[in-house]
Amino acid sequence: MHKGMLVVVSGPSGAGKGTICQEIRKRNPNLFYSISATTREKRVGEIDGVHYYFIDRQQFEKMIANDEFLEWADVYGNYYGTPKKPVFEALARGQDVILEIDIKGARQVKKTYPEGVFVFILPPSISILEERLRKRGTEREEIIVKRMQMAWEEIANCDWYDYLILNDDLETAVNDLEAVLTAEKLKPKRVNYRVLLEGGVLIR
Repeated sequence: MHKGMLVVVSGPSGAGKGTICQEIRKRNPNLFYSISATTREKRVGEIDGVHYYFIDRQQFEKMIANDEFLEWADVYGNYYGTPKKPVFEALARGQDVILEIDIKGARQVKKTYPEGVFVFILPPSISILEERLRKRGTEREEIIVKRMQMAWEEIANCDWYDYLILNDDLETAVNDLEAVLTAEKLKPKRVNYRVLLEGGVLIR
């Protein structure tokens, strides 16, 4: 059995990375979606264990001390992190895994798991990004201002990613991400072509 592929998707808040990941999972039901843990409060409609694992700061800090996160960060006073165990278990059983995390978390993953595939989602424009954030109606003005400042920084430093996808049209963006997944799976390092030399059956 081949090890699964780890795909990391990032982008500024409001770029639409969550929606894109949701759509790509519909097209690829075997794709393992890693659920992050967070100490922030649940938003309306969010479900524990589906959107996030909602835990308190004491439990989160205990997990940090036990090195249980693939990556973690303190964002606007709340912790966010990716538990290692479910990710590595899925990869070991041959499932591809998709992580939806911010750029700081992606850099941490890049250091510890450089064989991952890193994708950055770009908004059509900064003004449209701000409009999307305000339409949410879930955050205070000062948080929106901070998110916009962070968006500038993230976009200015996204050139280390493997792929950049412009989310100007949702279907096109999802098609682009699916094309990335297909291209990566066709790379020699992910295709077990050597079995052909031994007279076996090619297994991707």
